[in-house]
Amino acid sequence: MAISKKYLKTKPICKVSFTIPAELGANYKRANLVGTFNNWNEKSLKMKKLVKDGSFSLVVDLELDKEYEFKYLLDGKVWLTEKDADKQVTTHFGDSQNSVIKI
Repeated sequence: MAISKKYLKTKPICKVSFTIPAELGANYKRANLVGTFNNWNEKSLKMKKLVKDGSFSLVVDLELDKEYEFKYLLDGKVWLTEKDADKQVTTHFGDSQNSVIKI
C-alpha cells in the first residue's frame, strides 16, 4: 500500500493520496477509506478502482498539524491497515491496530 503527501503553498491543507495495490485489491469490488477525518463513516470515502490493474486510490484534503487514524475497508467486511503509515496505534477497543498519518 502507499501514501503520498502533497503540501499546498496557497492553502493550509495537504493533499494525501491513498493507494491499495492490485495484489491486495484485485479480488475486491469496492474499498472505502475510513478514519477520524470522516468520523469512521464506512461509506463516505469510496476509493476508485482502476480497471486495468485492480488497484484502488483516493485523494483526500487534510488539515495541517494534525494526526488522523484510519483503515481501509474492503467489500464492507475486510479491514486493512496501511503499512506505510507514519505509525500504528492500538484501537480504544484494544483488539486491533489503526494506521496513523501525521500532517
